[in-house]
Amino acid sequence: MDEKNRLAETFEANRGRLRGIAYRMLGSAAEAEDAVQETWLRLQRSDMGAVDNIGGWLTTVVARICLDMLRSRDTRAEEPLEEDKREARAGGIDPAEELALARSVGLALLVVLEELSPPERVAFVLHDLFDRPFAEIGAIIGRSKEATRQLASRARRRVRGAESPPSPDIAAQCELVEAFLAASRNGELEKLVAMLDPDVVFRADSAAMRGAPPREVRGSDAVAKLYSGRAQGAGLALLDGRPGIVVSPEPSQVMLLIRLAFASGRITGIEVTGDPEAVRGTRIAVP
Repeated sequence: MDEKNRLAETFEANRGRLRGIAYRMLGSAAEAEDAVQETWLRLQRSDMGAVDNIGGWLTTVVARICLDMLRSRDTRAEEPLEEDKREARAGGIDPAEELALARSVGLALLVVLEELSPPERVAFVLHDLFDRPFAEIGAIIGRSKEATRQLASRARRRVRGAESPPSPDIAAQCELVEAFLAASRNGELEKLVAMLDPDVVFRADSAAMRGAPPREVRGSDAVAKLYSGRAQGAGLALLDGRPGIVVSPEPSQVMLLIRLAFASGRITGIEVTGDPEAVRGTRIAVP
């Protein structure tokens, strides 16, 4: 077997683990796929003759890539994707696969990971979830072994606190969404109206309307009638850290994302999109 094929086989054997690391650090299947693809590109460009543990090398590289992505996330959102990144996303991320990843990690953990600093997130994920030594992690984040241990310990305390709701507001909003979905499925119109602000606005883009023009509905009575007896295949989710709804009746069907706005214990806005790019670009956590 030549060197190129040997490296390719080693990479494929480690792909699932690398993707798990990247997803827990980044909270997005699309971004995790980008990080794994970039790791493969770096492997191809590197001289691996002196590397004894390729699996460890891959872990270090994907962690450094994720750390850079976390640190530059705000500015990166305004920049065009590089050509190799576009190729990495060819065909996109299957929404069902995104949901499966989110379920495997858990709602509370994804919420609290979003609140950690990039070094804390890397230290916690690599040590507590993937059992990497502190000395190795410290080399990745540029900290001493002891400082890395303290970062992981601080992150661990915050993660353990995730056994409680991440915040009172999010907890209350999640309860409201669950109640709204239950009333919708049962056709309980009066309950739906009570959970909606009188001036609530519903908007759906053309992708959500299956190619028809975008739709807008205003007022609690009209929006309640729109949802009464529906919500099959819909469930509570965190969309980029905020309570919302995902609709995925079948894994093979296009998933809808429903973003919600809240005020004074009621739903004030409902934004529905079926745009695949919007779906792929959203960090989804499903309880």
